Amino acid sequence: MGNNRYIQNAKTGWMVPHGEHSDIVMSTRIRLARNLTGFRFPIAFSDEQAEEVGRIVSKALLSAEEKGYSYTRMNEISPLERQTLVEKHLISPQLSEAEHFGAVLLSKDETISIMVNEEDHIRIQCIFPGLQLESAYQKADETDSSLEEELPYAFDEEFGYLTSCPSNTGTGMRASVMLHLPALTMTRQINRIVPAVSRLGMVVRGSYGEGSEAPGNVYQVSNQLTLGKSEQEILAELANIVSRLISLERKARELLLEKSRVALENRVFRALGTISYARLLPVAEAARCLSDVRLGIDLELIEDVDVTILNELMIFMQSGFLQHYEGEELTSEELDISRAKLFRERLEKRPSETNE
Repeated sequence: MGNNRYIQNAKTGWMVPHGEHSDIVMSTRIRLARNLTGFRFPIAFSDEQAEEVGRIVSKALLSAEEKGYSYTRMNEISPLERQTLVEKHLISPQLSEAEHFGAVLLSKDETISIMVNEEDHIRIQCIFPGLQLESAYQKADETDSSLEEELPYAFDEEFGYLTSCPSNTGTGMRASVMLHLPALTMTRQINRIVPAVSRLGMVVRGSYGEGSEAPGNVYQVSNQLTLGKSEQEILAELANIVSRLISLERKARELLLEKSRVALENRVFRALGTISYARLLPVAEAARCLSDVRLGIDLELIEDVDVTILNELMIFMQSGFLQHYEGEELTSEELDISRAKLFRERLEKRPSETNE
């Protein structure tokens, strides 16, 4: 089954601002790593073993289609379609590049994705908008329990769930929160915060996880280890650190307003003008402008742009989506032209203009 529905419907569940701190916290993700007993991990198995694992897992997962899930094998879709799924945070870059059997099961609202034969045999991901650590964990745990009834998980009484990467052994859980931290970045406080968070057992990465950058001042904060701590302990520690980062970001925003209001207003309105009228828009500039405009909205300097549009444009601006949107491969300059055109179209009718 193809995934055209997921490509055409670029908007996904986590993009809608939700709850307290939604001006800073963009999304919450819980990821559970699981493997089947009696099989080698994906990093060591053969193509034949990959197919067998895929067959066993798929048999259990396909029964979930009755609940509205869609099942897609990676070798049945194009590289461009796989890239778009990565850009929407629905699959990992590793799964998109898998040479052996790989697949993904996606819920209708795209809050749940179950990856087959990524780094582990099974990766359950639940991604919710805003700060919802407990709710996201409960949904992921419910999905996990349902699968465990049908699949023989590799589990050790002493070490917990056995995983391909030793740092995931134990609960097998990675909890992460995606934060927009423009003020901490502008004031360069982020440079000392990142190592401080690391010393507390957490890690700060770009929005696409390990090895990625933080375009648009969007950072992902997650736990580093899963062994020796319960799921609730991990969630509590992450919640505490996120709470502290939110507080620091708010103070930095207040300082910018107090000390540099005119310069800040100039920055956010220049950014709004750029994404509203530019004819060439490189991805780095687009990300920076989106961050500045979002900050302007959060500080009530800009009143006529829906922040949901900006969240959507974070996905729309990327090369995979743009090429699918245009229906062809694009050169670097053509991507910049297409990106600018799409931004202008999406921002053309704002509330203040519509009501005139």
